[in-house]
Amino acid sequence: MEASAQQGNYVQVYVMLPLDIVSVNNRFEKGDELRGQLKRLVEAGVDGVMVDVWWGLVEGKGPRVYDWSAYKQLFELVHEAGLKLQAIMSFHQCGGNVGDVVNIPIPQWVRNVGVSDPDIFYTDQHGTRNIEYLTLGVDDQPLFHGRSAVQMYADYMASFRDNMKEFLDAGLIVDIEVGLGPAGELRYPSYPQSHGWSFPGIGEFICYDKYLQADFKAAAAMVGHPEWEFPRDAGTYNDTPQRTRFFVDNGTYLTEQGRFFLAWYSNNLIKHGDKILDEANKVFLGHTVQLAIKISGIHWWYKVPSHAAEVTAGYYNLHDRDGYRPIARMLKRHHASLNFTCAEMRDSEQSSQAMSAPEELVQQVLSAGWREGLNMACENALPRYDPTAYNTILRNARPHGINKSGPPEHKLFGFTYLRLSNQLVEGQNYVNFKTFVDRMHANLPHDPCVDPVAPLQRSGPELTIEMILQAAQPKLEPFPFEEHTDLPVQGLGGIGGGEVEDPTGGMGGEVQQDPTGGMGGELPPTV
Repeated sequence: MEASAQQGNYVQVYVMLPLDIVSVNNRFEKGDELRGQLKRLVEAGVDGVMVDVWWGLVEGKGPRVYDWSAYKQLFELVHEAGLKLQAIMSFHQCGGNVGDVVNIPIPQWVRNVGVSDPDIFYTDQHGTRNIEYLTLGVDDQPLFHGRSAVQMYADYMASFRDNMKEFLDAGLIVDIEVGLGPAGELRYPSYPQSHGWSFPGIGEFICYDKYLQADFKAAAAMVGHPEWEFPRDAGTYNDTPQRTRFFVDNGTYLTEQGRFFLAWYSNNLIKHGDKILDEANKVFLGHTVQLAIKISGIHWWYKVPSHAAEVTAGYYNLHDRDGYRPIARMLKRHHASLNFTCAEMRDSEQSSQAMSAPEELVQQVLSAGWREGLNMACENALPRYDPTAYNTILRNARPHGINKSGPPEHKLFGFTYLRLSNQLVEGQNYVNFKTFVDRMHANLPHDPCVDPVAPLQRSGPELTIEMILQAAQPKLEPFPFEEHTDLPVQGLGGIGGGEVEDPTGGMGGEVQQDPTGGMGGELPPTV
């Protein structure tokens, strides 16, 4: 087959940089070590790297006092290596999850507001505050030295744009992933290990701050039910669905009140993402970058009718309701892509007790995005170096295999590997990884011009939540995926991250995996 015809099968591969590549003191001190590692990535044919740009570091000294110097040094090194860069606007805390090797909280001056008003943080039914990320209830509340949360995020992105102009103009930065929640993911912090959650607990609804409680009461009153309250029968973090009245089969999640609550809870998450992406679109309008967000891969309890763990995180996904396609429809308005995790996981590696189905979940989410016309990307949830994991990713990257006559009907726009380490770029692990990159590239030479990014256009007309939710039903069957990739990685198993029994990625569920997908801290998410 001619290389030109095969070019459409090429899937870009990025690698996530270490969480502490910029130190907790906002300094770039690992230049020599990183230079050597980037050289190995270039030799492997990798297309680029992804990095968290921590709000807590850059704006840590005071409102609108930004220090980008460390990141400029880092970006210059990446530019010199000839790699592309995906930058994450990390408005969440790093630390407190499995895989987090460093603690980077959100800015102290923001947390100080929480001393007198602790409701700026997500709050569970026990009154416990989660300081990883500000509650979406304060998106429009001018509580932070006169600014709302959304205004702070928009100002941060505008400062990034202005200070990184040379790198944007040079085409180094191709992707702006906008953090929208804990671990940088669009979700509620429903399964925090710091609050006692462990895999495969269903998690809890996290909407008990005063701002979200007032919003719910107003919404309930508008439909003639001012007496409605949050569910009292949904259990606690480490329950199973069957131990609750809410999530048990035919439970109260199916009642009128239950459906109203779940719609309110999940709709608020979509509105949150829509609002911040609209600001991001205005900030980066005209630049040759793609906006992106991350969705958490919550694969446990996927096989039970209530999808309890997904639902507490804010993904209202049932057997007859697609919880992900409405998010994709919202993203389409902003010309944004969707980044999903747990692309390396096999159902057979998971505990049967957790009713986990990562393969079906990946297929559903990718299909939802493709049906909405999005560029879809993926990450692995946990570090893996073995052919089994790589071949699962390859299968998901091109579900129907290589198309010898042109681009396949469905393929990933890109894949980001979690995460760069000496362990990845040495020995058999490096051999396997290099082969994996070759296979993702359809055995073609590295090509920096594949799938070029167009200048960002202005977001489309605002969609009502009702218009967005039309994508939830009917829930369509996912596109068919082949069982195995047609371009497998052969060879020995990797060292130090082989098959994972705990679905959770070991993590506890991935949980946190870095569910974050590596994202940044925060791990995770995904679990």
